Amino acid sequence: MKAVKARLSRGLNVGSYIPTCDNSGARVVRIHAVKQMKTSRGKQPCASIGDLAFGSVKEGSPEMRKTVVLVVIVRQRSPYKRLDGTTIQFEDNACVVLKDDKGNPKGTLIRGAIAKEAAERWPAVSKLARMTI
Repeated sequence: MKAVKARLSRGLNVGSYIPTCDNSGARVVRIHAVKQMKTSRGKQPCASIGDLAFGSVKEGSPEMRKTVVLVVIVRQRSPYKRLDGTTIQFEDNACVVLKDDKGNPKGTLIRGAIAKEAAERWPAVSKLARMTI
């Protein structure tokens, strides 16, 4: 996993409900934990673009519901700054469901644009995306 080249504001808390933007069978995922996120005592871990998180499927196909899955955050509503000074903000939050922790997506199609930071960090996800911003 590469480092992210931006100053990301962590906009998604643990417990957030996020819609998925792929055709894996899950529609809404609840974030339970963020992998490799260290916090001080009493603080709750948060996720941002390009982070790997554990989540449970709350809405979706009957086979996918109530299962724990790995997800990658590809869009967030909270604005963040890139190194060139531009501020990026998406219309919605979105994630992609993964098969394994190596970054292979479960679905075969990603709807909408994904962030450039997530595409650089997860190349297998960026292959399925139509648009990268």
